Amino acid sequence: MPNALVVADDLTGAMDTGHGFAARGRAVRVRRSADAGRADATETDVLVVDTDSRDADPGTAAATVARAVETHPADLVYEKVDSTLRGNVVAEVDAAVAAADADIAVVAPAFPATGRTTEDGRHLVDGTPLAEADYGVAESDLPTLFAASEYPVAHLDVDTVDAGAAAVAARLADCAADDRPTLVVCDASSDAHLEAIADGTASLDESALYVGSGALAAHVDVPGDPAGDSPGLSTDPRSSGVLGVVGSVNERTLDQLAAVDDEAVVALDPAAAVRDPASAGRAAAESLSALLDWRGRAVVTAATGPEDVTAAARSAAALAEDATAADRSAADRVAAALAAAARATVEDAPPAGLVLTGGDTAGAVLDALDAEEIRLTGESVAAGVPVGALADGPAAGTRVATKAGGFGSERVILNCLDALGR
Repeated sequence: MPNALVVADDLTGAMDTGHGFAARGRAVRVRRSADAGRADATETDVLVVDTDSRDADPGTAAATVARAVETHPADLVYEKVDSTLRGNVVAEVDAAVAAADADIAVVAPAFPATGRTTEDGRHLVDGTPLAEADYGVAESDLPTLFAASEYPVAHLDVDTVDAGAAAVAARLADCAADDRPTLVVCDASSDAHLEAIADGTASLDESALYVGSGALAAHVDVPGDPAGDSPGLSTDPRSSGVLGVVGSVNERTLDQLAAVDDEAVVALDPAAAVRDPASAGRAAAESLSALLDWRGRAVVTAATGPEDVTAAARSAAALAEDATAADRSAADRVAAALAAAARATVEDAPPAGLVLTGGDTAGAVLDALDAEEIRLTGESVAAGVPVGALADGPAAGTRVATKAGGFGSERVILNCLDALGR
């Protein structure tokens, strides 16, 4: 039985949130979605389950979260939500509250280090209301967003948070006194705010569900003693160099990719990747292997600019029945092509490090590598960019850094390649 369970709806979020515990000396394992409902026979300190449910329908997402919580009972349960509130946030929080039998859910999705803050109940990205920040989320006001919950909603204002953990605890205790569980959405614009929220929640007598991005996790204390060190992982003696797989088409990611030397980048034809992902991936692997041998680093992508995204969408439209299906098909097929490229490269010229950008792409690559579990090292390249090691599959022992599409400075991909190449 783990001391703490984290449930996340995508891989990069699972890694980032787990890092908040690993960086403080806790042993953290990230388990992929295929195993989300399998009981854990291994002694675990912090278990992070990636449900891969962000793009599922709300009913399926809720059922997946409930199954994960019920299958892995823990003294502390943390429901990880996206810091830009994408996905089935309300449905998954409701499911986690019920499955964990919580008296209160403390909701603090802010991630100040990456510009995500909550002020007067409104969620902001770099000071812009979320609904205006081009993340595909229509509501910025957290109380309004969570009004769709089956539970009552309360607001913890910044004045209370500024007053410290004791004031936070008093307000939360009042909310937890209701007959039904209450969702308390919290203002937070600094790490000090998140620390006060975490400490105030920890002092409650009532059972609390923590709900937040990776930032809140860095301040949540895990009950119990840390588990012993995990056994060492063996690696392929041929391993060398770093392979980057960039699948996100977020504008920030495209800017980050532009900072990488063009000679180290292999760009798939996006239309070809959509038409025949496996062939496109295998064709790229030869160039990637050569670059790893020659330069010690290689990056594969299917989009270096908006025109590539358009080309992929047009190709997918010929295969799909409607525009929504085409968008999903394009993303899935491109991710499959990138994953095929990674698998073929690992078989031919196994890298010592992997840099995976974009949650869907990261998941597809790990699936292609038969990697069901990652052990976090407690290291990170930057905020939101944790480092771990693959625990199984043909690339076991390979170090891996993951990054969500909208995170990081313009040099973050380059910094990842440098860090894992040392």
